[in-house]
Amino acid sequence: MDQLFMLLASIFAGLCAASVVLLTAEMLSAIDVEKVQFGEDARHIPVLFRIFLPFTPNFRRICASESLSGYMKKLREQLAMAGYEQAMTPEQFMTVRFLMAGVGFIFTFLLFAGNNPVAGILALLCTVLYPQVWLRGIIAKRHLQILKALPNVLDLLTLSVEAGKDFVTALRDILNRRKADELGFELRKALHEIQLGKPRHAALKEMAQRVRQPELTSVMNAIVQSDELGVSIGQVLRIQAEQLRAKRFARAEKLAGEAPVKILFPVAILIFPAVFTVVIAPMLMRALEVFK
Repeated sequence: MDQLFMLLASIFAGLCAASVVLLTAEMLSAIDVEKVQFGEDARHIPVLFRIFLPFTPNFRRICASESLSGYMKKLREQLAMAGYEQAMTPEQFMTVRFLMAGVGFIFTFLLFAGNNPVAGILALLCTVLYPQVWLRGIIAKRHLQILKALPNVLDLLTLSVEAGKDFVTALRDILNRRKADELGFELRKALHEIQLGKPRHAALKEMAQRVRQPELTSVMNAIVQSDELGVSIGQVLRIQAEQLRAKRFARAEKLAGEAPVKILFPVAILIFPAVFTVVIAPMLMRALEVFK
């Protein structure tokens, strides 16, 4: 019985340690050390990245090698999808990732030498996986924000275009009155390119290719096709807004249906063992004393 209690205590201690590590990483990622401005938008770089960024110029030759060209291209696309192409270069991100992995290996070696292999493995996993996990999280969060804001922007564009404004003027007026968000960041960038002389269809296509959010890509393709075919852009925007709103409602219903299933894991792993230990353990100990 004592061995069972020790095993449960070890498991819960490991879960607590993992939770503390994840919470610390989340708190560090929320610290804004430097802001990179683009118009009214700001990009925040986590403090862990800022620690290693001064060392990135020493690794430019390694990052410029031909063997890493494919990875650098993919990384450049991911940074553009996250909206960090102005805040961080692919070379900087890759160098930060390699340096964090090297520090993780050093900490792992020291912790293994100190007979603490569990903490060493956790430190290695955190330092190796954190940069890529952070980048993917930023992309997913940004795509979700764009999906939420897109139907409302399309409604405003539809009303403005049907009231007699042209597309560029309506877009500029809407962006001037909306609160800055991720969709506004990309639309403002495309609007700036259009005002500098780039064709509207080219600017919209580049924005869709840069963000790679499925719903936004569908809307931009519909607008470009309406220009090419001479279809009323107001009608196209209204149809796209209705479709996006239906998709958003369907997604909300799907998430509501998945919630009871997702909550089973934390209840079974975290709550039930604690309740079992608090309620049943004293009864078992008293029963063992009676039988003895």
